[in-house]
Parts: sequence; structure tokens; C-alpha cells
Amino acid sequence: MRVKTYLPGLVFLATLVAVGYVLERGLVQEMLSETWIDAQVRGRGTPGELLFVAVGGAATALALPRQIVSFLGGYAFGLGLGTALALAATELGCVLTFYYARLVGRPLVARRLGARVRRIEDFLAANPFAMTLLIRLLPVGSNFATSLAAGVSRVPARPFLLGSLIGYLPQTLVFALAGSGMEVGGGLRLASAVVFFIASGAIGVWLYRKYRHGRSLGEDVEDSI
Repeated sequence: MRVKTYLPGLVFLATLVAVGYVLERGLVQEMLSETWIDAQVRGRGTPGELLFVAVGGAATALALPRQIVSFLGGYAFGLGLGTALALAATELGCVLTFYYARLVGRPLVARRLGARVRRIEDFLAANPFAMTLLIRLLPVGSNFATSLAAGVSRVPARPFLLGSLIGYLPQTLVFALAGSGMEVGGGLRLASAVVFFIASGAIGVWLYRKYRHGRSLGEDVEDSI
């Protein structure tokens, strides 16, 4: 009985250790790079697009910053299709992280929520969709940690995942724009991406301060904005 009780939690902890090792070694960054895009994705039609979404989703589920996936989406497919495919990959990573945490990690930590998890749960409790949207619009914070914390909390899945999808869009568009500017004559696109990133970040910070209703995501976020 004890083995069955603790096994999911132990698997969850072992997974976090493995993720930390992968990130420390830079294995994800080596796999998802411009060289890999050129060799395996660009010019390969639908198979290349599906491969990008699958690998990008797995990479964001392993804590690779979603901005890198968005940049490479723009680099590989241009602004329009690159934004759509990067958004799909990022949302896939969010879904994988959320449900893995909920199905495997929750049995262990449900009664011993850490400070970060409690903050996420309290912040999202009143209106999970709107408050998730606020979190995703912020230019700071960890996408992976937020999805992980929400997964082990009591936050309902549907509004969290939908709010994440819509909240991801502005920065996905901005970084896909920057990635598409890597082609010849892309200086204007790169400059536009910088301007749009600053503007979208400012909007996210303003909305966070206006609608958080006294809740906070922690001192690290407050100090950053």
C-alpha cells in the first residue's frame, strides 16, 4: 500500500531531476536549433510542420522557453504559419506539463503545497481564465513553473489551458516576427518585434496591476515589473 501511495510522487520527483539534468546539459537547445530546423523541418511540407509542433511541444514541456520555439517557428515558416505552429507547440507543451503534474505529481504534493503553488492557486481561484490570461501576458515568469504549479493545484484545466492559449498569442507573434526577420532584409521586422514586445509587456504589466485584486505571484515577479 505504501509503495502504491508514494510511487507516483517518486516518479514525478525523478522526472523533475531528469528535466534539470537535460536543461543543465543543454540537450534540448542542441536539438531544437536553427541547424536542426534547416535539416529536418524547412521545405518538408506537412511532415516538417508536424515534426516542429511535436518537438517544440516536448521542448516547452521540458522547460525550454516558449520564446525560442516562437522565434524558430518564424524562422522556419514565416510570420503567419510560424506563429500558428509555434502557438500550437507551446500549448501542447503546456498541456503535457499540466496533466503530467496533475496525474503524477498531485497525489504526493496535494496536502503539502509549496509557497509557489499556493500563490498560483490563490491568484487563479476567483477567475481562472482571466487570471491565467494575465499571467501569460506578463513578460516575466516561468511558463514551465506556472503550468507545473497549476497542475498540482485545484485549478480547473479548461479555463487554465484556454487562458494560456490566448495569453500566449502576443509574445508568440512577436518572437515569430523576429524569427522571420532573420531572412534577407529583415531589419525592419526585427525592430518591429522589439517595439511590439515592449508594448505587449507593458500592457501585460498594466493589466496585472489593475486586475490582480490584491493577489500577488510573489516577490520575484513584483520586483521584475
